[in-house]
Amino acid sequence: MTTDTTTFRNGRIFDGTTLHDAHALCVTTGRVTAFGPDAQIADQGQVVDLKGDILSPGFVDLQVNGGDGILLNDDPSVETLTRMAQAHRRLGVAQLLPTLITDTPENTRAAIAAATDAIQTGVPGIAGLHLEGPHLSITRKGAHDGELIRPMTPEDLQILLDAASALPVLKVTVAPETVTEAQVQTLSRAGVLVSLGHTDADYDTCLRYFEAGARCVTHLFNAMSQLGSRAPGLVGAALGTGAVSAGLIADAVHVHPQTMRAAWAAKAQPGEIFLVSDAMAVAGSDATSFDLNGRTITRKNGILTLADGTLAGADLDLTTAIKTLVEQVGVSLSDALRAATTVPAKLIGAPVPDVTRDGTSTSDMIRISADLSGVAFLN
Repeated sequence: MTTDTTTFRNGRIFDGTTLHDAHALCVTTGRVTAFGPDAQIADQGQVVDLKGDILSPGFVDLQVNGGDGILLNDDPSVETLTRMAQAHRRLGVAQLLPTLITDTPENTRAAIAAATDAIQTGVPGIAGLHLEGPHLSITRKGAHDGELIRPMTPEDLQILLDAASALPVLKVTVAPETVTEAQVQTLSRAGVLVSLGHTDADYDTCLRYFEAGARCVTHLFNAMSQLGSRAPGLVGAALGTGAVSAGLIADAVHVHPQTMRAAWAAKAQPGEIFLVSDAMAVAGSDATSFDLNGRTITRKNGILTLADGTLAGADLDLTTAIKTLVEQVGVSLSDALRAATTVPAKLIGAPVPDVTRDGTSTSDMIRISADLSGVAFLN
């Protein structure tokens, strides 16, 4: 943004909660200086006709495995995190949790060190770290390497506690099959965002783990015990427990739109469903395949699979996820935007800028096309 003043009008402005129609926004030197109904805001400086486009805070993505042709698992380093953050910024993401999929203890320690260094050196966009595994269930491993899945030891627990003290946000996805309630309680008390996923645990077990401190569920419906007539599973526990929020891969591949519609209507508050990309190495690139723990993942028609057809992450960005929610699920645009911004930000304790308040920085403000086909930061 230059030192000149710019007036944005003829669009829609999302403030993190509400979508405002027929409003204008003035910005000077990267700061909001005026906001209000069109008739109350005089043109100042350059006038930008939004042509129906949306101004919004940048997205917050809590599950990002890779981007720009690489995975965090490939090389857990500051350089990798920088490339991932840059790739996802091009996709509208202001804050992300780089995600390490089940890996060796050495790579886990390297990822923690890299995330810590990235935050200390100010790599833009890195909000913390998400460790998805290795303490999962073999029966619900999905694309994770079963040979690397294992129970959490006291040494593992201490590594996570140390990481929690060094990182602003540490999210860990675990399964009751390999992690005890006492371990979850210890992690939660240390400020770790504990998420249940990749598990066959029954409903009652999941409720106990929520009581122990787990307050999130990883990619709702995928790699977990399902909602049945007499066995509600993790899906039923997540939807029925108000203290728990759940990530959702809204690509209409991982979860059917009608299933998403039912879940959206059923979710107990104040916990909410939020969007995640579960993006892999191909995000922000033209790559057609990549390797994960020595196995080839193929990209075809917006789907990522192993050779046996197992889904392996998602070929998805959050603008597309919002479009899916609005056009195929019937969620309002304001609620879909909240699911990609305010809801995940609150879950990790990160602020979402109110883009309508005087003095607010516009450095993380994005412009989303009216047809939800593209996104770009204002500067």
